[in-house]
Amino acid sequence: MTMTENEPPTVVADDGVRLWAARSGGGDPLVLCHGGPGLWDYFEDLAELLADLAPVVRWDQRGCGRSERSVAGPWTSERFVADLDAVRRHFGLERMRLLGHSWGAYLALSYALAHPERVSGLVYVAGTGIGPDSDWHPAFEANLLSRLGEHPERLARWRELADRPVRSETDDREWAVLQWSAELEDRERAQERAGRMADPWFGVNHECSRAIEEERRRRCGTPGLYDACRALDLPVLIVDGARDIRPRSAVDSLERTLPRVRRVILPDAGHMVWTDDPKGFREALATALR
Repeated sequence: MTMTENEPPTVVADDGVRLWAARSGGGDPLVLCHGGPGLWDYFEDLAELLADLAPVVRWDQRGCGRSERSVAGPWTSERFVADLDAVRRHFGLERMRLLGHSWGAYLALSYALAHPERVSGLVYVAGTGIGPDSDWHPAFEANLLSRLGEHPERLARWRELADRPVRSETDDREWAVLQWSAELEDRERAQERAGRMADPWFGVNHECSRAIEEERRRRCGTPGLYDACRALDLPVLIVDGARDIRPRSAVDSLERTLPRVRRVILPDAGHMVWTDDPKGFREALATALR
């Protein structure tokens, strides 16, 4: 891999904000969109898994991770789509192959809807579809509490931290590790692995997260979004983990709507699909990447 965690921001958006981005290898890359919102790129292991299939471009979204932090947004999907286009231009890509995970799947889909002529294919991983949050969010919350409740002391601590109106960076990291541990299928090592995901710790941009999530909730379930997806004439691969604590039925709305779609559900994987089942995930992507 040619990228390092300490590289300075390299991409300049059209409003002057600087974004961290890095590319591994030559050739036609797969551009990765991390989840959150408000987090940073966590795809080092995915880049290694796919190294012989495709080079990758990784980037930290506006105001997050290693990108310029002293910005006040704007926190909108339209702005983030423009930032992703700045990444495309920076690396000289006429068209992109996109992979988005979780919130990043929504961002990658939003980019494809806005600029279909600049996308050659989309991999939509562990997203939550295009229906209203009522289709999945109550079940997600129940599943999250159930997972955390496997260790009552962790659930109690998570609730204590979640209820604080303001958290220190140390407490915020602890809260995130507890939450992420519920996303991982290797239950015996979930806490340890979640801790590794938080190292290095760049700090969650909660303002960004709240604003983006509010906008996404307003848009999902609207006739306009369904109509736009029906008209999206490019190949889309949906990859899900059947054991994701976000019900996979939420993604049915997207699968039914897209005209050119293939879906792979890995039975033993959760939200971090490539981590839980690297072999199955790699096989799912191999055809799309070749």
